[in-house]
This record gives sequence, C-alpha cells and structure tokens, in this order.
Amino acid sequence: MPNSENATAGITVGAAAMGRRPLMVHSRADFMSLAMDPLINLAAKWRYMYGNQSQVPVVTRGVVGRGWGRGPTHSQSLQSVFGHFPGLYVATPASPADAKGLLVQALRSDTPVLLPENRRLYQIEGEVPREPVAIPLGKGRIARAGTDVTVVAASLMVHEAERAADLLAGQGISVEVIDVRSIRPLDDELICASVSRTGRLVVADTSWARYGFAAEVAAVVAENVLGDLRHPVRRVTLPDSPAPVSFPLEEAFHPDADKPVPRCPGWPP
Repeated sequence: MPNSENATAGITVGAAAMGRRPLMVHSRADFMSLAMDPLINLAAKWRYMYGNQSQVPVVTRGVVGRGWGRGPTHSQSLQSVFGHFPGLYVATPASPADAKGLLVQALRSDTPVLLPENRRLYQIEGEVPREPVAIPLGKGRIARAGTDVTVVAASLMVHEAERAADLLAGQGISVEVIDVRSIRPLDDELICASVSRTGRLVVADTSWARYGFAAEVAAVVAENVLGDLRHPVRRVTLPDSPAPVSFPLEEAFHPDADKPVPRCPGWPP
C-alpha cells in the first residue's frame, strides 16, 4: 500500500482487533517507518496492555534490501528496527519454501508478525509444498553443516554465506551456515550449539552493524558460550553510511561472498 502507510497500518490493526486476520503488503518497506506508530505502539503492545484477553493478529509483508541504485531511502533493511520491540515477531525467509511456511505460520498466529522480504530473493527458485505447511517462528535451520566456523545469517545473506562456504571449502575450511529464519524470536539454542562445536562465529546481515541483528547474535554468544570462542566474533554488514545512488556503487556497497570482510566500525582505531 503506497502513499498511505500510517493510515492503512492503523486500519489493519483495527480490523485485527475486531477479529479479522488482515495481511498488509508494503511494496517499499523503507516507508514502513510511517507505519511504526500503529505497529509498535498498538499492535506490539496490545496483548500486554489488555492482559492477554485480546490480540491483534495482523501480518505485514515488506520488500526490503538492495535494488538497482535507487539510493538511501530505497535500499535498506529495517528488520532490526522492528525486531527491537517486544510483542512484534519478525521473520526473515531466505527460500521459497520458508517464504510460504513462515507466512502460513504468521497468518495462524495470534501475535503480530512482520516479514521483510529482500527483493534479491524474488529471483530464487526452489521446491515449495502444495500444502500449507507452517514453519514455527523462532526455529532456525542448519543450511549447511560444517566444523571450522559458524556463519549465522538471515534472509539474502544465507545464500551469500553458502557461496562463501563453497569458496572456502576449496581451501580446506569447513563452514557451518545457520539460517535463523526469524530474528524475533531468535533461535539462541541453535546458534550457541553451533558455535560451541566450531569455536568461531561470523554474523552476516543485510543491514548495519551498530545496534542490529549482527550485534544481537554476537551478544547472545558472548553471554552464553563465550568460553567456547577461540577467536573474536566478526560481523559482515553494510558500510556505516546510507546507500549510494548508482547501480555499480550499490553493488560495491552491499556485502557478498566475493568481497573482503570489512572491519567493524571504529575498530581498529
């Protein structure tokens, strides 16, 4: 719904409060910032404020991520922004089957759910069951088993992590790729178990390093299995600036398997 994001988000929250199960699609999720008041101040807090006697099962899909040089306001991923707020689930499908399965689960849930879908994923093909098979929110998967290093990724970065794993396999390095599937709730147990086995962690995200999904995963590992880490955590994220307005510059701006790993902002001095 373009040009009226705040109004339509409010309408869907109201419809959900009256017993409906609305599904809203934002073709450019960058403008979902205009819908933050209904989603964060109403939908996310509804069950808490009304003592779990009422819920607003509103589902919101949004197209996010890198495009073709459309600039700072059209080439960003906002999953960590919405994932910050209790009461709002955020799922990040990386495959066609997960896109369907997570959506099915969202439509059956009594919790408001946001599904940011990276536009680069729409060209991905894969097997999808005909039946409405739900995939639980908060349950990640091991996309590729490995023994030397864990790469925790979400959305498009799952595919980049798998590409990087193929490249590193040629050098004798075994990479385990974790697809979190959702960033709220986050599958802490799966992540920590993998890091405990490999002793190394890289987190790959389509957004910035500061205060985001990559920082949260690093914190979860540090708080739970710090003693199992043999090396510092590394984050593969966007440079700490808005996206450029140019297709070649934007391609260089976004991380992928073929580029060197950038340093975390501010380190080393």
